[in-house]
Amino acid sequence: MKPPAAGMVFFFLFLAFAFPHGGLGAQDRAGPAGRSGSSQDPEAASLAAFADPARIWGPGPEGIIEEAYRLCFRTRILDGKVITIRMPFAQNNERDKLVDQGWEFLGGGKGDPEFLWQAIETIISSSDFQAYIRTLGDGREQVIIFDIPGQSWTSSRDLFDIARMKAGAYRGLPHRPFVLASGRGIEETDVYNYLYCVGLAGMDCSGFVWHVLSYLAQAGGVDLGRSLSRALGVRDGNTPSRYAGTAFYNSKSPQIIAVDDKLSLLRPGDIILFRGYDGEMSHSAVIQSVDLGTGIIRYLQCTDEAPLAERGVHESFVYFDPANPRLSLADPSLNWTQKRYAPFPGEKESPFSDDGERYRAFPELGGGRVVRLRPLVPVLERLNRGPAN
Repeated sequence: MKPPAAGMVFFFLFLAFAFPHGGLGAQDRAGPAGRSGSSQDPEAASLAAFADPARIWGPGPEGIIEEAYRLCFRTRILDGKVITIRMPFAQNNERDKLVDQGWEFLGGGKGDPEFLWQAIETIISSSDFQAYIRTLGDGREQVIIFDIPGQSWTSSRDLFDIARMKAGAYRGLPHRPFVLASGRGIEETDVYNYLYCVGLAGMDCSGFVWHVLSYLAQAGGVDLGRSLSRALGVRDGNTPSRYAGTAFYNSKSPQIIAVDDKLSLLRPGDIILFRGYDGEMSHSAVIQSVDLGTGIIRYLQCTDEAPLAERGVHESFVYFDPANPRLSLADPSLNWTQKRYAPFPGEKESPFSDDGERYRAFPELGGGRVVRLRPLVPVLERLNRGPAN
């Protein structure tokens, strides 16, 4: 199924946020978010149905994965602007190498959207965030300096600080990012910066994958945490998501199925793993759809090595020649459009220009790979069959 254009995707997202109780249209499925849509007036119900993921993707795995993805966005009016807030990236121990004082993101980066949005709503309602908004809209150029361990920020209007930022002489540190602000008001990227640096709120890559796949499993009547509890080594009373990292997805557990990464063999719900310098997997993403007819793979991920407006949860694409569906995902002829950039302008750039380069990296260590969670196999089969007549 061909994905909608990016602008249309955000229009659907806006409608979904404006009418969050739309469910999955005709199915009226009360899924993991507990949505039903029965209390809406006709006009609201009509708009919610238009924004329904099933309208574009159908009622199967693709539509359910899209629904899980949309749970990672909220639309709010901040300082008179309509702002779409995307779930930030949040990985423990990513930026604490130069300080003695460490910090932990809410839920360890493994919290689900419901938990995280409750915290984010409190954060953006705080007096400190309101002061942040006023500062960004005071009409004066400045440098916003974040202190992640201290969960605080300051503003510098020193002309030398501003000039250095404009000249590319970045003075920030991993735990102390510097951001040049125009003074013309808050933007979506400013909200991200605050939530990440001060609120310590968001998901890491594997936490996002777990959210999507747990949501998909629940739509098929399976509790993924319970199914994989023993394989994950979950201790009594602990949350399974805390144990579901890239190391598990790349493990030799019998619950992990290695997938030949030929394009024709890939399926929604498959996990794409990207290898790091040490030979271990350092990043994960989840496939949402594979369109062999038009040659498009759409996959979803959460990372901060992306264009500024895409940091956090975002969609990504791979384009290929439909005449060659037996090509490997690692084939250099494929066009991976997802570019990789430093999380904050001025920081050290990613060593990979795009996700394709990253997937093909370290071939001597095995390169990237694709895996599938065994408990999801029967779920996908049931969802693809559709409801029984």
